[in-house]
Amino acid sequence: MFNRKLFYIGFIYFFSGLPFGFFYTFIPVFFRTQGIDLKTIGLFSIAGLPWSLRLLFAPFIDRYFYKSFWMGISLIGISISITALSFFTPATLPFFIFLFLLTLSSTFFDTSSDGFVVEWIPSKELGKANGIRISAYRISLILFGGGIVAISHYLGFKPIFYLLGIITFLAGIFLILNPVLKINPQKSHISLSSQFIKPLKEILKRERAFLLLFFVLTYKIGDALLGAMVYPFWVDRGFSRLEIGLISGTLGSIFTILGSLLGGFLASIWCLKTSLFALGFFQSISNIGYTVASLPQLPRETVYFASIFESFSGGLGTAAFLTFLTSLCKKEFSATQYAVFSTLFSLSLTFSRTLAGYGASYLGYTYFFLLSFLISLPPLFLVFWITKDVEKKED
Repeated sequence: MFNRKLFYIGFIYFFSGLPFGFFYTFIPVFFRTQGIDLKTIGLFSIAGLPWSLRLLFAPFIDRYFYKSFWMGISLIGISISITALSFFTPATLPFFIFLFLLTLSSTFFDTSSDGFVVEWIPSKELGKANGIRISAYRISLILFGGGIVAISHYLGFKPIFYLLGIITFLAGIFLILNPVLKINPQKSHISLSSQFIKPLKEILKRERAFLLLFFVLTYKIGDALLGAMVYPFWVDRGFSRLEIGLISGTLGSIFTILGSLLGGFLASIWCLKTSLFALGFFQSISNIGYTVASLPQLPRETVYFASIFESFSGGLGTAAFLTFLTSLCKKEFSATQYAVFSTLFSLSLTFSRTLAGYGASYLGYTYFFLLSFLISLPPLFLVFWITKDVEKKED
């Protein structure tokens, strides 16, 4: 039974990663190859703002319909948005609008899927489930980021939009019609207004609540800064779309799976403090890898090794972080409380990526990557304070 659950978790998070890989990998490469400047590429990241607004929608998802219904409808919205993008000139207002609608649909999908995991997976199995969850998600990021970049080398860009539109539409229909996923969630009997307020009040009453929220806001900020400029850096370093896609889509996928599965396993046997600090530190080190790879006197192949290590360490850090976030949520407010934490995480990601283009333009890639490493370190030392209450609850 649990193996079947893992299959569906993998399927759901495979499609959860599609909009993110498309938005943060494919679109920057697409823009840069069309001659769009770094500042504009960074500014267009603001279209990802809906990923930071989950809290506005989560109470409705907790309250109405099955979460599998929300996931299916969201994928159909993603399908329509991606298809529409093929008809507009890059970096124009209509293009921005449909990017925004894409991330809005993705927000509904992610919010409902995160709540679905909290309700469906037993607490003792969260480590293993998160390993599968992150593996599927990261494979999707690579396939629908670097993978479709490589395919575009042969097909061109427009067929990619059509292909993704068809895939997401069919997946949406599958989720809506699948009876296995229509689980009965633990519904709260409070009013809709209280559905917004009560989950947040419960979080704020916790000891060191504001320190906890600040930690969630900043834990992945260094990774976000790095990720914003990685693919423009690859283009400017002279890599072809085929090279970018194959390195990220083959070697990267293997090491991401290894990192995610290992991270999920370690998070299930280590305490939260150890897994968050140790795996988060490896995640930060990947920024140093790109700092070194950006030095002009080094061979271009150095970027290959930086990419491999970034994929592996990213899987480690994200598995630990998601296990931590999931452990913070009460089942009756699964989507809403997870949305509180993911909203903070998404805000740091969106605004970091929006500003990253200016940082890379003024500092150059080497100093910008080094700065992103230094910024990633302070949140690691908060781990020793914010994990105390969660570990007490588990004991």
